[in-house]
Amino acid sequence: MRFMHTADWHVGKVLKGRDRLDEQRGVLAEIVNIAERNQVDAVLVAGDVYDAAAPSAQAQKLVIQALLRLRHTGAEVIVQAGNHDHGGTFEAYRPLMGEVGITLVGQVRPAGSGGVVRFRARSGEDVQVAVIPFLTQRYAVRAAEIVSQTPSENVRAYDEMLRQVVTALTGGFGGGTVNLVMAHLTCVGGTFGGGERPAQSIFEYSVPAAIFPVSAHYVALGHLHRRQSLPAACPVHYSGSPLAVDFGEQDNTSVVCLVEASPGVPARVTDVPVASGRRLRTVRGTLAELESRADSFGEDYLRVWLREPARAGLRDDTVAILPNALEVRIDPEFATPSRPGRPGTPAPMQTPDQLFADYCAAEQVQDPRVAALFSDLHDEVTAAGAGEVTTTASVGGVTTASVGGVTPTASVGGVTTTASVGGVTTPGARG
Repeated sequence: MRFMHTADWHVGKVLKGRDRLDEQRGVLAEIVNIAERNQVDAVLVAGDVYDAAAPSAQAQKLVIQALLRLRHTGAEVIVQAGNHDHGGTFEAYRPLMGEVGITLVGQVRPAGSGGVVRFRARSGEDVQVAVIPFLTQRYAVRAAEIVSQTPSENVRAYDEMLRQVVTALTGGFGGGTVNLVMAHLTCVGGTFGGGERPAQSIFEYSVPAAIFPVSAHYVALGHLHRRQSLPAACPVHYSGSPLAVDFGEQDNTSVVCLVEASPGVPARVTDVPVASGRRLRTVRGTLAELESRADSFGEDYLRVWLREPARAGLRDDTVAILPNALEVRIDPEFATPSRPGRPGTPAPMQTPDQLFADYCAAEQVQDPRVAALFSDLHDEVTAAGAGEVTTTASVGGVTTASVGGVTPTASVGGVTTTASVGGVTTPGARG
């Protein structure tokens, strides 16, 4: 039988404020076309269907339409919850989706109550799929044990609980069936893709690939976003995400896995590229250098490291030239490190203007208009006394607001400064 393994769609993910729903729609359409073109018997979606536990209505609509289209190809569609998904919601929709032949699994279930999904492939083989959604340490290890035991004891307890779950769900694997495992977890030795949620990918949540039995023809994993296979007694694979979800994944190859398996025969895995998503790219240079290369960046989303000092309006100038720049930073080589005083030496008293000048120097902000604006705001604050005054000003792309009580704020080339004097805090103030 032939099936598709995919995972970590993260539908609804917003990158640096940029909505990517249209991209995600294109990626899911491409996945449906791959399934249809290859006449797969099943589609296994190994978790993190959504990016958030409470996805938007638009994100849910997109996923439901994609799952229905996959089902209309004639394939069995089995979807489990990952750590980004809300398992309880999956369980709530399970009966409804089951009516159209789509199996949702939001929580670990006994083998006879949905923990093992059985069906017959169009090619005639009987198939068993053990489904293991993301299992948090709090669920696997009782709260009292987490508090009373050492971290290493909790790791062992989590490992042992996962082993018991795998053993219980794969105990019925036989020699005459195609035996598959689908799980959302971190395996020891796996390589992170770059966009995973760190708190749920750490060592305490990891298990060795050796927990999967030799009787499994294929283990379809989700959670790590990089395409990879792990050494084990049976084939263990992460499909990776079909769309780079953050700049840490810009060098990952986006694929789905097409797998052919038969009883008694090793699984054959083919990676099918998914090319609908826009590329993520990190670029470096001065603004003038990047402007000369702008045409070569095409429609790629950009993370920009500027190799020049910060100044007022620099970020706005960058975005005007590179409209797909989602993140703009100053290269560390051009950021002046702070100069702490000698230990035990009291800092000399400085005026607010001097403190702000020091701050601007440390941030490589070289614009006399910013210092003048700060001085004007400071005069307004001190003159207002206890009165309420609200002032908004804009100088060369620098905007300030809320004075009188009071916190003037300025954004300078992507740098936000806050001053407070007499009810006001000045960054860099010492002593």
